[in-house]
Amino acid sequence: MEQLEVLSTRRAKGVKRLTQRSKIIKTIIAAIQEKKGENIISLDLRKINEAVADFFIVCEANNQLQIKAIAENVEEKVWKKCDERPYHHEGHQALQWVLVDFVNVVVHVMLTETRKFYKLEEMWSDAGSRKHNY
Repeated sequence: MEQLEVLSTRRAKGVKRLTQRSKIIKTIIAAIQEKKGENIISLDLRKINEAVADFFIVCEANNQLQIKAIAENVEEKVWKKCDERPYHHEGHQALQWVLVDFVNVVVHVMLTETRKFYKLEEMWSDAGSRKHNY
């Protein structure tokens, strides 16, 4: 039940919402770039009522070792620079798709084939998207 309470408070009125310029977003993108994550896209979900976060950040990696390195670097950099630990993470066993959930922003690190198969950007096509090139 605790998880449901956290989800229900994500959209609580009066809670400051993130923007593209938020420190945590910049830190996540820099951490992905540092480990050579590719095709980095942020999806702005703030106008979608059903969304469980303000932003998704999606990137891809060429192999499982790179997925692990990116996910670990994101967690480490966000902890050091933003003093935040993830609420939840999963996918570290199979290393096909690792999800790192910081409540208001969720990071998806995927193998290229996995990303093509699940098409997250298409599923959330109502969201504004922004590419983050080097």
